[in-house]
Amino acid sequence: MEGKLVVISGFSGAGKGTVVRRLMEEYGDYVLSISMTTRQPRSGERNGVEYHFVTNEEFEDLVRQEGFLEHAGYVNHYYGTPRAFAEQNMNAGRDVLLEIEVQGAMQIRKRFPEAVLIFVSPRNAQELERRLVGRGTDSAETVTKRLRQALQEISSVPEYPFLVFNDEVETCASDINSLIRGDRGACQTGAGARADVGAAALSGGRILTSRENKEAFSERFEEELNQVLARRDNQEK
Repeated sequence: MEGKLVVISGFSGAGKGTVVRRLMEEYGDYVLSISMTTRQPRSGERNGVEYHFVTNEEFEDLVRQEGFLEHAGYVNHYYGTPRAFAEQNMNAGRDVLLEIEVQGAMQIRKRFPEAVLIFVSPRNAQELERRLVGRGTDSAETVTKRLRQALQEISSVPEYPFLVFNDEVETCASDINSLIRGDRGACQTGAGARADVGAAALSGGRILTSRENKEAFSERFEEELNQVLARRDNQEK
């Protein structure tokens, strides 16, 4: 049986990388596809572990050779998923995890309709800002840039079949594992009508699956992001 292609996306600062690492630690039967990027390594990152770090020229050569399943630009740099590694492992029956941005995920969705797409998010924009500031790796200007990027990405969230709230890493990883394995009963989904999305998102379900609820969440999150960005703009003046 061919393995699954699993896409995990999220805003910068949502904690998707931490969740993916926990998935790999707790459920050892996944294979993580390591993306290529043209950005510089952050402190502690190792080539071939977190990313394959390449030059713009090397990246462009692979694009011409159709060596990526998907590739996209993000915050002035390029990211791509190497084709050969993913295809070899899927053909061997292994489930392959892709931790990629929205642009790339939408490419995967078109080319591989059977792929499992999951979006990881905090429950509100204020928490997203807190996490970005708290990790201490970015300047205030870069934090604002990442929040503006989230504003561009928010409209794509309803295109993901599953929106999973990352309140706590272990629980989020467990929920995602259950979704991949097809055991929805093991995780708590956010049910209810559009008017109930506030209760479902803020205090109830950990997962939203209906498009109506995902759209309502996205609208609210967008409003919060605009408020956060307006405040940051005023502070910088």
